[in-house]
Amino acid sequence: MEKISIAVMGAGAVGCYYGGMLARAGHRVTLIGREQHVHAVRRAGLRVERSDFDETVKLEASTEPAALAGADLVLFSVKSPATEASGLSIKEFLSSHSVVLTLQNGVDNAERLANVLGREVLPAVVYVATEMAGPGHVKHHGRGELVIGQGAKSEAVAAALREAGVPVEISDNVAGALWAKLVVNCAYNALSAITQLPYGRLVAGEGVPRVMRDVVDECLAVAKAIGVTVPGDMHAAVKKIAASMPAQLSSTAQDLARGKPTEIEHLNGVVVRLGEARGIAVPANRMLLALVRLMEKR
Repeated sequence: MEKISIAVMGAGAVGCYYGGMLARAGHRVTLIGREQHVHAVRRAGLRVERSDFDETVKLEASTEPAALAGADLVLFSVKSPATEASGLSIKEFLSSHSVVLTLQNGVDNAERLANVLGREVLPAVVYVATEMAGPGHVKHHGRGELVIGQGAKSEAVAAALREAGVPVEISDNVAGALWAKLVVNCAYNALSAITQLPYGRLVAGEGVPRVMRDVVDECLAVAKAIGVTVPGDMHAAVKKIAASMPAQLSSTAQDLARGKPTEIEHLNGVVVRLGEARGIAVPANRMLLALVRLMEKR
């Protein structure tokens, strides 16, 4: 496959993982992120640690959005609250041929980003467990597949990712897939954050599976009310996550532990706002949202 130019806007754990996989496959990758990570990558490259390999790949890195100028593919992986501001910061540097793919939590980032950029944005559902184990060091804990929405360049993007070892599905129901991911996040993220427990220990807590079931039921009721068809058995899917990633701390837990703002407003907060607007009771999601908000202020 012809090698392409790729920029990662928001080079945290998710962006670094997929950017690292693409760089490992020979594509020209530039990471745009925080200063400490940028310095580490410039000095020694990006270390990508997985159970099947532990390699350092060479790529470019910058703190400036201008570094993505001319990129064929932009992986947009900033935190959901920063979508509009980060979108505005890159708008002038995108080429007419640039493809923008969102690798974010939440269900509405592609729409929000498209409104800012005035162009098509491909939504993606990300199923991967990763963390930044240190500056310039991304550690993979499990999974790694993507579900991408249909668009003019979806097949080309999927081909590049598959060649890099990333499983990709192109879906005609990406809204349902995004909501399926949201349901999982609503069930795990806040509880993991509040307790600072990994998924395996979390679900072993007395009464916790019942709470998670309540959260899932509320999410599905809201999705149905807005006309979204969530595929599969979400209760079974949620249960499976703890078995497949027992040592994983949620991204919300990691953010709170580091004293950073979380994405809770774009997870349980979305369910609460949409549910209240349609008269649907969402007490479990409302409680988790309120607790994480309090912990953020603390």
